[in-house]
Amino acid sequence: MRTLRLVTTLAVAGLLAGGAALVAATPASAATAVFSVTNTWGNGYQGQVTVTNNTSAQITSWRVEFDLPSGSSVSQSWNAQQTTSGSRYTFTNVSWNGTLAAGASTSFGFLVNGTGTPLNCTVNGASCAGGTPPTTPPPTTPPPTTPPPTTGTPVERHGQLRVCGTTMCDKSGARVQLRGISSMWLNWETAPYAENLSALRWMRDNWNLQVIRAAMGVEPAGAYLSDPNKARTQVETIINNAVTAGVYVIVDWHAHEAQNNQSQAVAFFGDLARRYGHLPNVIWEPYNEPLQVSWTNVIKPYHQAVVSAIRAADPDNIVVLGTPTWSQDVDVAAASPVSGTNLMYTLHFYSCTHGSALRAKGDAAIRAGLALFVTEWGASNADGGLDGRSCLPEAQSWIDWMKANGISWTAWKLDVGTDTTNLLSPGAPVTGGWNNYLHGHAPFVVANMR
Repeated sequence: MRTLRLVTTLAVAGLLAGGAALVAATPASAATAVFSVTNTWGNGYQGQVTVTNNTSAQITSWRVEFDLPSGSSVSQSWNAQQTTSGSRYTFTNVSWNGTLAAGASTSFGFLVNGTGTPLNCTVNGASCAGGTPPTTPPPTTPPPTTPPPTTGTPVERHGQLRVCGTTMCDKSGARVQLRGISSMWLNWETAPYAENLSALRWMRDNWNLQVIRAAMGVEPAGAYLSDPNKARTQVETIINNAVTAGVYVIVDWHAHEAQNNQSQAVAFFGDLARRYGHLPNVIWEPYNEPLQVSWTNVIKPYHQAVVSAIRAADPDNIVVLGTPTWSQDVDVAAASPVSGTNLMYTLHFYSCTHGSALRAKGDAAIRAGLALFVTEWGASNADGGLDGRSCLPEAQSWIDWMKANGISWTAWKLDVGTDTTNLLSPGAPVTGGWNNYLHGHAPFVVANMR
């Protein structure tokens, strides 16, 4: 098996266009990996490495290593496992992109703080030197552009969100991973924590919360179907607070059999889209957790109806679509996705119950081109942690996987109680200031928001 080679030369025209770097031809028998800059700002850039197997035999793994000059560092990466030692960065394949047939390619990406580009490259332990140098000398820094703001609220920094490939991008085209929390079922919360503006601002400033999910219960007694005015008021309070605080808000139709009330969902989302769809803050979630029902015959037609109602008034805000089996079968949805733009798909996990097998479903969906959003998760059993147990090592594996794949998330749930997933302990004030009131998996959640 020939060694892979990383060519880290950048063509000036390619940089200015934000496209792939151009390199001279290499022998047909060589295997290569080409570095390119896909986005730049004043003191940073987004890089990508495309590994191509130009050999005549299959390869089953790869490892790319390089240094960055002093003053530059990788802040985030995806589609590869990253380790760092000083200025030396190592990227190895993940489970689904290590095997490359002859002529096949795969890519991984990363964000760099600073303007230095890779040096001293090796691939699978061999030197990256190879190929004919480009005739145009590479620039020493990416071209200057307007840098994204580093201060201000999340919405001021990122603005209108959109789906870009299998991830989420902001108004400048930079990849975004939102992190935040979900409310309790609003009809069952012990106090109006999610509806309090002071608490939302406190979470934004102290937890680095970027998004809050309004989990509006639909079917139980006291929820939307039996008390629509109360439920709508709760949701609209959370939306308006999110606008004031400059954070994103997920409007969640928190139901398990939403197809039985499709007309009510269409009316609800159509109305809110007309009144709030012009705001960049809003993300729609029309179906929290479908049960074990057919995607093609039940869930997908429901989504098509609700998405159509939303798009009649709101052409661009992201819509997150629930998937079968309590929003786990994203691979099933990937086989027949809903038509439209800015659509993402929901994956839910609880780390004491769900592990690598569910992540494999997520990997399959991503390979098929779906963009995922984990709108609910816990470091507990799937019942929310009735036994009070946490499974933090597996939860960390999930956190790492979401970061590597640019998957945004909201953790379950902002309320007081004995369950592992209740974030607050008794006595927590409604207005925030919860440093001494963290409960269950809350310290883990908060640490991973910051």
